[in-house]
Amino acid sequence: MKCQLWFSEYHTKNFALSLRVKDVLFTGKSKYQEIQILDTYDFGKVLILDNTFQTTERDEFIYHELISHPALFTHPNPKKVLVIGGGDGGTVREVVKHESVERVDFVELDEMVLELCKKYMPSLSCEMDNEKVNIIIGDGIKYVAECDEKYDVIIVDCPDPVGPAVGLFEKEFYKNVFKCLNDDGIMTQQTESPLYNLDLIKKIYTYLKDAGFSIVKPYVCSIPTYPSGFWCFTLASKKYDPLDVDENKIKEKLKNIPTKYYDEEVHKGVFLSSPKFLKDELKK
Repeated sequence: MKCQLWFSEYHTKNFALSLRVKDVLFTGKSKYQEIQILDTYDFGKVLILDNTFQTTERDEFIYHELISHPALFTHPNPKKVLVIGGGDGGTVREVVKHESVERVDFVELDEMVLELCKKYMPSLSCEMDNEKVNIIIGDGIKYVAECDEKYDVIIVDCPDPVGPAVGLFEKEFYKNVFKCLNDDGIMTQQTESPLYNLDLIKKIYTYLKDAGFSIVKPYVCSIPTYPSGFWCFTLASKKYDPLDVDENKIKEKLKNIPTKYYDEEVHKGVFLSSPKFLKDELKK
């Protein structure tokens, strides 16, 4: 009888997501974390950090388009962008699709993740060597605390709030992000699952308001390989409301920007379709 290899990520003590593995492409440890890259039957190549799914070839476009484009289309002319985390390169790939973007500072803590994704997941990492992209190996928390740069958009593509990533969800970090944005700047961050992490989302909402952002809007979507399959991002803006953007302008720009999930209707829809339980909790 042929042995079958499966990988399981346990979301709770009683619930797990499992994928059948075709091949183990890499397994090892960097200075910061355990890294695995697996080839799976249903979701293609998968990046796993510390036994947690980070991205898969099959559903990555949902995450990377929604963490990037709502902010980049809300800002009328984003030229300078900071991406914190996202060592697989998928977010950077989406950012450089925008013609107005002249420079992307890409801060990633773990250089090994960058190199492995270049080797094994080129469909995500294909723009890491783009001339617009400036790769900075370092701690994003320290970077925003110390930098004197000003950005139009900051995208925080962070892992779960454990280990070195905890500080990416704290009040001081958001104050420093606010400081690093221009007067009309926008930030977006992945903010975990509304079903599992509602208290965290409420805390982030409060921290962003306290940092000085006048507009703070969580938005949700379905991502099959993330805990609960139901995921949240939060957009915080100093000036521009994503719901005020002209859909026709988005549609016109999208003629030159290939996407698989995001379009002008999705842009408005993700903000308008936030579930009632989430809106009710944030009102408190």
